[in-house]
Parts: sequence; structure tokens; C-alpha cells
Amino acid sequence: LRLISVAVGSLLSNYGWYILLAVVAIYLLIQRISQSLASRPNSQPGAADAAVEPDVVVRRQEALAAARLRMQEELNAQAEIYKEKQRQLEEQKRRQKIAMWESMQEGKSYKGNLRLNQQEVESGASASSTVPKSKPNKKPLRGGG
Repeated sequence: LRLISVAVGSLLSNYGWYILLAVVAIYLLIQRISQSLASRPNSQPGAADAAVEPDVVVRRQEALAAARLRMQEELNAQAEIYKEKQRQLEEQKRRQKIAMWESMQEGKSYKGNLRLNQQEVESGASASSTVPKSKPNKKPLRGGG
């Protein structure tokens, strides 16, 4: 008995403060872990709620499926619009190439013909909206000398 008390006494005298600090740290760690486990919602009650109310889960899944279907339909509509625009652009490019080829066959400048075609399109659009204005005579920014 005396041997045990001497051994414990010498252990506490040499490492007492370290042992006390380790015990306090372990106590605080246990308290923090228990608080985090108590505040965190467990997955088990969620599963029990689903088993109690299956109609809520079914309605939620149906709403999710309907939303996905709606989004897919919107995406398909946008894809169709994009494809139609691409077809129109391809048709317009094809017409321009045909016009260039015909002008080259006639011996005309194909760039000049392309400019004329673009001006016709622009003039058709601008003539319907506004009347072109004549530019007033202005002095040049630099002198002639």
C-alpha cells in the first residue's frame, strides 16, 4: 500500500499539471461533441417521417418530374428556334453565293454585286422607316496646304 502511494505521489508531483490539463481538455471535447450531435438533425427521424407520410413524398416527386418535363420542353422549343434561324442563315448565304457566281459568269465584279445586294436590302428597310437626309457641306478638317 505504501509502495502504491509513493508511486502515485511521485507521478502526481512530476506530471500533475499535465494530467489535470489533459482531463479538462478531454471533458471539454466530450461536451462539444455531445452538443453537436444533439443539434444536428439525425437521418433516422427523416426516414421515419417519410414512412409516416408517403403521400407527401409522392407529391414532391411528381412536382419534381413535372418541373423537369417543363424545362425539357422549353429547351426543345429553344433548340427548334435556333435550328430555324440557322436554316435561314444558311439559305441566305446560299443565295449570296449563287448571286456571286452568276455575277462572275457575267463578267462583273462579285464584290460590287454583293455590295449592291446589301444596299438593296438596307434601302428596302430604311425606305420604309425614314427618308435619307442629304449631308450639309462642311469644311475639311485640314487645310489644302
